[in-house]
Amino acid sequence: MSTQVDQFKYDDKTVRAFVVATMVWGAVGMLVGIILALQLAAAELFYDTWLNDLPWLTFGRLRPLHTNAVIFAFAGNAVFAAVYYSSQRLLKARMFSDLLSRLHFWGWQLIIVSAAITLPLGFTQGKEYAELEWPIDIAIALVWVVFAINFFGTIAKRRERHIYVAIWFYIASVITVAVLHIFNNLVIPSGILKSYSLYSGVQDAFMQWWYGHNAVAFVLTTPFLGMMYYFLPKAANRPVFSYRLSILHFWTLVFIYIWAGPHHLHYTSLPSWASTLGMLFSVMLWMPSWGGMINGLLTLRGAWHKVAEEPVLKFFVVGVTFYGMSTFEGPMMSVKSVNALSHYTDWNIAHVHGGALGWVGFMTFGMIYWLVPRLFQAELYSKKLATTHFWVGTIGIVLYVVSMWTAGITQGLMWRAFDETGRLAYPDFVETVLKLVPMYWVRLLGGLMYLTGVLLMGWNMLKTWQRRKRPYDEPIFEAPALEGRYVPEPMPQTPLERDHAPVAGNAIKLQRLWMGFWHRRLEGLPLTFSVWVAIAVIVASLFEIVPTFLLDSNVPRIASVKPYTPLEVMGRDIYIKEGCYNCHSQMVRPFLAETERYGEYSKAGEFIYDHPFQWGSRRIGPDLHRVGGKYPHLWHVRHMENPRSTTPGSIMPSFPWLLKDKLEFSKIQGRVDALALTGVPYSDKAINGAEQSARAQAQLIAADVAKNGGPKDIADKDIVALVAYLQRLGTDIKLKAEAPTPDAQKAMAQLGGKK
Repeated sequence: MSTQVDQFKYDDKTVRAFVVATMVWGAVGMLVGIILALQLAAAELFYDTWLNDLPWLTFGRLRPLHTNAVIFAFAGNAVFAAVYYSSQRLLKARMFSDLLSRLHFWGWQLIIVSAAITLPLGFTQGKEYAELEWPIDIAIALVWVVFAINFFGTIAKRRERHIYVAIWFYIASVITVAVLHIFNNLVIPSGILKSYSLYSGVQDAFMQWWYGHNAVAFVLTTPFLGMMYYFLPKAANRPVFSYRLSILHFWTLVFIYIWAGPHHLHYTSLPSWASTLGMLFSVMLWMPSWGGMINGLLTLRGAWHKVAEEPVLKFFVVGVTFYGMSTFEGPMMSVKSVNALSHYTDWNIAHVHGGALGWVGFMTFGMIYWLVPRLFQAELYSKKLATTHFWVGTIGIVLYVVSMWTAGITQGLMWRAFDETGRLAYPDFVETVLKLVPMYWVRLLGGLMYLTGVLLMGWNMLKTWQRRKRPYDEPIFEAPALEGRYVPEPMPQTPLERDHAPVAGNAIKLQRLWMGFWHRRLEGLPLTFSVWVAIAVIVASLFEIVPTFLLDSNVPRIASVKPYTPLEVMGRDIYIKEGCYNCHSQMVRPFLAETERYGEYSKAGEFIYDHPFQWGSRRIGPDLHRVGGKYPHLWHVRHMENPRSTTPGSIMPSFPWLLKDKLEFSKIQGRVDALALTGVPYSDKAINGAEQSARAQAQLIAADVAKNGGPKDIADKDIVALVAYLQRLGTDIKLKAEAPTPDAQKAMAQLGGKK
């Protein structure tokens, strides 16, 4: 019986759209990064000029825009371009639906635009990499479903029986991102662009970093490994070095990565067993990660001479090398003794950007340089310009990462330093900040060089596009259709079977396992393959999530810890709106240096009403968990109006609009109601009279400020709610009185405030 031969064309129009979007959003996201770097290196250009009257330009509001733009807009579009191009070729099938492809593209761009509007306006959940509010989260889920249907539908109608290694990594990414996104973004809405996390405190922190670390894994790692396994061999015209290493790399990475998130929470209020488990799996993660790096680099065996000639291969080689560097540094930083120094410092920024700029960025650039001549059907405008981009970008990465390594280690050592009398060597936090300014300038230079390379690439693409073929050729391909139910092909004999036929069966089974014959069968059953991926991800997640959520002893209650008052709830929302968590932590770790600087270390039971948690991941400013009652109300008002009036040398932005903008008392009741639905035990009085309660507390704070010589008209302004919240922090448990720092004493004396 003759086999049916199908004719088909590939959809490169969608790929072209995703490639252009990648470049546009990449330039935008990196430009925002440059603005942020400049704000730290030359704060006075922003915070004491007319720019200070633009709330949407502050560091706290722009940093989430930067991270979302480079992760989900730049890297996300790059992933989709890679998936749409390579999947069609590997599966010998056009994408399942042209309509779904268009919906996916435009839906994703609409989500990016929504993020670009809402984040600078202060609409945020306040959770890193998951800042977008609930309507946008629903849109993300819907667009992801469209993408998943299109992707798995293409696999279903494939004309190539066995799925290639790149497809394995794409499958893992599609499934795991869906699981992460849904479960980390379970919220109770209180308005069209406001919600509260269903989780609180310790549990919310656990869920966030289960999501946050694995978003890095399954948005910025596994799909880019799929990209590596397809585009690097294509560019080198060499087969992948080792099939067996690919199998080992894939399955160990998928199963181990999902456990590693809690290492972000060492020495916090998370139970130590959870963060220790995360550390152990992070260290184990080094092995499969380097297996992938070795597989990528050794694919170039016999083709190294091409690296000197082809800019595409230059980008791929450096990209894979940075993958190896990042996946060594990450496990090292997860070790508790190292983490004690590195956490909350700019070392984290160096680590993240080494992976983002080196691995994600350079793999994307290599892919696009390889794709552009094929998509535009014209020779690349200038290889020399591409090579210039490579060197400018590489030097930029080195300047960026080395400066932030230096800054991070400097911070960590200064924070923990004691002098010969046993006192903190640098008691005023601002001292450590000012020490880093020269390194911030070097970081800015590195970032400018990297962005310059991107702009050179954009020019190269534009000139190539101008040479494009009009209209584009759409070649017709032929391949036999898959017929009938899959029957696994007979396993070939192993060397052991050929040479020693009578040998016992167990030895043969072990050799078949090593040779990967079992996996070859699994590759012909993509549905079964996908189910096993889902099982690996879900089971690994449940082993940590279930104990964390079900054992009450993990979050011991403290009788004196009460829910926030309605006014404090509103103040906390303003704190989140302004992005204060991007610079301040709320977690005093049990280290002598931290308890001496900030006060009593933080307890898990203090956060049971925090929706979401606000522990932070970086300290550009001091920790705030014990700031309540440390200064008078007026100090906070002056500090927010102009931080340099209370803390000379501060690079914190001013927030003058907080003293002008009307507090939305009418929204307080809805927010208290939403928190009550999450399980916060508000009294009937609070639930039925939230607005009246807030107004009464606001009057008391405003009267105290006016009495001490402050502004007299703030009882209905945002600042009064923020002051209420800040004064509440860390006061639910009894603490010994802490003397203010010398700078604080001086500032309070100038203000006429009392201790």
